[in-house]
Formats: sequence, structure tokens, C-alpha cells
Amino acid sequence: MDLHLHSRFSHDSRTQLEDLVARCAEVGLDRIALTDHNTAEGALKLQELAPELAIVGEEVKTTEGEVIGLFITRSIRPWQRAEEVMDQVHEMGGLVYLPHPFDRWRSHFLPERVVRLAERIDVIEAYNPWCDAGANLAAEEMARDLGKPVGCGSDAHAASELGHSWLEIEPFTSPAEFLERLPRAALRRTAESGSHRRG
Repeated sequence: MDLHLHSRFSHDSRTQLEDLVARCAEVGLDRIALTDHNTAEGALKLQELAPELAIVGEEVKTTEGEVIGLFITRSIRPWQRAEEVMDQVHEMGGLVYLPHPFDRWRSHFLPERVVRLAERIDVIEAYNPWCDAGANLAAEEMARDLGKPVGCGSDAHAASELGHSWLEIEPFTSPAEFLERLPRAALRRTAESGSHRRG
């Protein structure tokens, strides 16, 4: 599965939902979380189009870094405090996934803020192919220090970018079951999926 990707419902992507479905079949992805910027509209449509494939998500811009809500049921308004966004995710029965928390090229959280937000964070992204190795390592170390499970995603903005990094996890039927099985999951990436900055 891929926990972080985008479609035409993001301002910086032109990917059609049908192209995501086709690419998933091509590379063998069984589940994807569509996490468009500041809207869950595309993910909700994808859930209608491919319910067995889609997890509804959103990458929400807060007044600091970005926060992903997974397993949510509606869009969350951006530019709120991180605590407010995270609480709304949990009110919907979703999970808080912290993407690229230390990427210097994108809005991010200071390490001390991640520590203060820890009780609201469910998963930390330990590998993002668009982050440099140092940022990925810092995220992995922070997750270990806080006792949080790690995830990864392609952060794909084009269908062709799917399949370069993924998570192998036992089947699950609920957010709680997903979270329980996540510590035993494996983070994978292809040989060409190196740390590089999106231009």
C-alpha cells in the first residue's frame, strides 16, 4: 500500500483518478491513501470508484507543518493550528499521519513541536522519496524515540511515480486494526527510488 499520494484535486497534480486505479493494478498496489492538498474531495470520489483500493485522506496545511488525516470522512479546513487539525481527524475516527516532518524544502515542524504533539500523532512518515536522506533519518529516529510506528508513501503527483516506495502489511479491516499491524509492516522501495528533491 501507499499512504501518501496526490491527484488532480491537488493544485500541483494533473493525475486523473482512473489513471491512479490503472497504475495500482500495473504495479501491484492493493490499497492507496489519496491525500490531496487541503481537500478530501478526490479521495471520496476514488472511494466510490474503487472502494477496495481507496483510503480517504487529506494532506492539510496547518499554521506550521503539514498533517495527513487517514480514514477520514470529509475535508478539513487548512490553516488551523496543528492540534485542531489532528483533533478533527480523530473525531472522524481517523488516524494522524505526519508526512515529511523534517523536510527543509517544505513546511515542517520543529523537532520540539513534534514531541509536544506526540500524543496526537499516530504514524510518522519515515521514508519519502522526495526528502533527502537526513530528513528521512531524522523522522525515523523521532518515531523510534516517541514509540510511534512508521509509514511511507510515494508522495506521487503523477501516476508514473506510484510503485517506487510502498508498505507491505497484513490485511486489515479498520483503522484500529491497521494501526495494530503497522509495527510489523515492511517499508520497501525500488532501486531507483532515491532521496531527491522535487523540482
